[in-house]
Amino acid sequence: MSEGQQGGCCGGSKGSGGGCGCQSGSDQLVIPAGTAAEIAALPTSEMLARYRRGVANYDPRVFSLDAEQMDRAFLPDAGVGRWSVRMLLAHLADAEIVFVHRMRRAVAEDRPVLAVWDENAFIDSGLYTLPREVTHSDPASLIGGHVAVLHTMRMWSFQWLSGLSPQQFERVALHPERGEQTVRTILSYAIWHVEHHARFLQKKCDLMLGAAARPEAAGAGGCCGGKGRA
Repeated sequence: MSEGQQGGCCGGSKGSGGGCGCQSGSDQLVIPAGTAAEIAALPTSEMLARYRRGVANYDPRVFSLDAEQMDRAFLPDAGVGRWSVRMLLAHLADAEIVFVHRMRRAVAEDRPVLAVWDENAFIDSGLYTLPREVTHSDPASLIGGHVAVLHTMRMWSFQWLSGLSPQQFERVALHPERGEQTVRTILSYAIWHVEHHARFLQKKCDLMLGAAARPEAAGAGGCCGGKGRA
């Protein structure tokens, strides 16, 4: 299913810290809540701070998983999303590249036409399947690159986004299926997207490692649902 169809996760606005920042335990991890539309209504400084948080939304226990746990798929009735941890983190890295490129094109070009990204084609093509010799390496190395991509993209983009004028945040790109999208719209969706999937990541860790006590953040919007792909 392409991003432009209902149920697709990463196409646009339908889902209307300095370092890595991962906490020492998920009991300290509170993921912000809100829809993309609610995030877009925040002051720009708050949006950027939330964007910069990036991988600090990730449950740090992912690095405690073994290779089998990282690649474990889930049945829909588990309520944690069907994707494996490694597939989910790879998807987040790919999505971040797409969002950053869209924002930069919108700033630099005059009403550019964006490409439609089929997130499921990346899965079906085998891009997230590792060679056998790689899967036998240190389990943490199976996801380290995925986490590093998002962290690096966020730190780099936070810098140039912080230098934009209010008028530049309103510059428009044209999505073939969703129409006009401003830089602010794309940014708000990128923020929401990581936060949304981070909740599923946390649920997967809870299921495999046992739930860790933590305060709950309410009001999460969702594109993939408790029983969807995540």
